[in-house]
Amino acid sequence: MKTFVIVSDSHGRYKNLQKLEPLFSENSFVVHLGDGSSDMRWYVSQDPNKFYVMKGNCDFSYGQEECVIEEEGVSIFCCHGHRYGVKRGLGGLAARAGELGCSVALYGHTHRADIAEVDGVLCINPGALGSYTSPSYCYLAVHRGKVTPTLVEL
Repeated sequence: MKTFVIVSDSHGRYKNLQKLEPLFSENSFVVHLGDGSSDMRWYVSQDPNKFYVMKGNCDFSYGQEECVIEEEGVSIFCCHGHRYGVKRGLGGLAARAGELGCSVALYGHTHRADIAEVDGVLCINPGALGSYTSPSYCYLAVHRGKVTPTLVEL
């Protein structure tokens, strides 16, 4: 079994990332879905194979535009979501995930935690870690082709 801590939209509010540090060490991977990608630089420098960092619409130089993570027989598409119009719906996101052969899509941008299935793709938004909202993240367990997401308020 592989476990993930998924965060997004920290926007420089380090205190909430710091609260999650014990979880970072306990889990297999950490994914930051953008808008605050540079907040993750120190963590990535400590263990670059554990952290995946996406670039959001408010990030200018640090992070990947998108990536696919393959673990335990599951392909997971990761992006910030702004390029796929996630504030208007998840159809574009699900279509891109499907093009890449992914059954799961992780995205941020909306600042709203959500889990929805769209066209056979499980779309997961962990919400935002910024202090201007009710901060949240997602704990994701992947085991033998099965995915179990849990949204957690900080």
